[in-house]
Order: sequence, then structure tokens, then C-alpha cells
Amino acid sequence: MSPTPRDWPVYRGYGSLLASLGPVAVTAEHRLQMVVGPDGPFADYPTAAQDVAGAVERVRVDPRVDPERIALWFFSGGGLLSTDWLRERPEWLRAVALTYPLLAPLPEWGIDPRFAPAAAIGEAGRPVPPLLLTRVGLERRLLSEPVAVFLKAAGGNGVPVDVLDVPNGQHGFDMLDHTDESRQAVEKAAAWITERLRGQR
Repeated sequence: MSPTPRDWPVYRGYGSLLASLGPVAVTAEHRLQMVVGPDGPFADYPTAAQDVAGAVERVRVDPRVDPERIALWFFSGGGLLSTDWLRERPEWLRAVALTYPLLAPLPEWGIDPRFAPAAAIGEAGRPVPPLLLTRVGLERRLLSEPVAVFLKAAGGNGVPVDVLDVPNGQHGFDMLDHTDESRQAVEKAAAWITERLRGQR
């Protein structure tokens, strides 16, 4: 795609909004590609996960950044990339936000089954960082059902999740729905992240 998502107005807008609230905001580029081969479609999540991990490490050594106060925000198909962070739970990870996320590996897309956020939050280890899930009311079943499974798994494991509902929102509402509801949802999510980075629980 050209321009790549990092330069899309929606993500530049998120970066500007967060920066206006105080955090250093970085939009990371990763190589998640859907490739159709002889065995069907294939989504290269392992490569994308490595790209995100590398970007996080580069951000943490930036002198403008407090390396002990990092939040990660995942959108849409990037929701599966939260898996490793929910599993490893570094102490410096202060929050994870998920906006209209994909939260279950789809076998028909050739996704590596290890990318399963609901399973990751059930694993033992350090406490799960604060979680925010922005859920849209007009989501496709393919995505809404895994969200329900994720929330059930979180509840069953005593993991609190703050849910921000956008009842009239569709997938990609922040790009597609120019409404007060849409703007308020984005602003609330950005404020939530900012509060966690400031150490407010």
C-alpha cells in the first residue's frame, strides 16, 4: 500500500492527539501482509510481531522516552499482535489498548495459532497490564465473537478489562464515522492511555 498505514491521516491523528496530552507517540510500521499462495491465504504474523518488538526496543532507548512507562495500542487485525505482550508482561508495559480488534487466529487465513490473546491472558506470570477494549456495536460476527471469548477468558482469570463501547460504530469507525460518538470514543481511549502512563490506576 502507498502510503503505508503509518502515514494514513487516521494514525497521524492518533499520534497528534496523544502527543497533545503529553505522551511521546510513535506509530510503528510492521510487515503484516496477506499473501495468497497455492495452499490458500497466509498472514505473516510472526514477522509482524518481530517488527513490533524491534520498534518497541528502539522507542525505549530514545532519550525522549521513559523506558519504564510504555503503552501499546493495537487496531483491527493488529489485535493478534498483542498476544506476546499479554503473555510476557514486561514490568515497563503500563497498558494495552485494543480497538475493534481481531482476537482469535483464523485458520482460513493461515494464521499461526500461537497468536491467541484469550489464551495468553490465562497464563501464569506477572499481572496482566491494564487493558482497554474499544468495542463497536456494528462489528462483523467474525470479529465480534472472538471479542466475546476474550472478555469471557479475562473474567474467568480475574483479569479486569475496561470496555469502551461505541454502539453505533462500525469496524474502522475512527476513519469512517464522522460523528460525536466516534470522536468521543477516540478521545476517551487516548485519555485512558495517558492516565495509565502517568501511573494512575
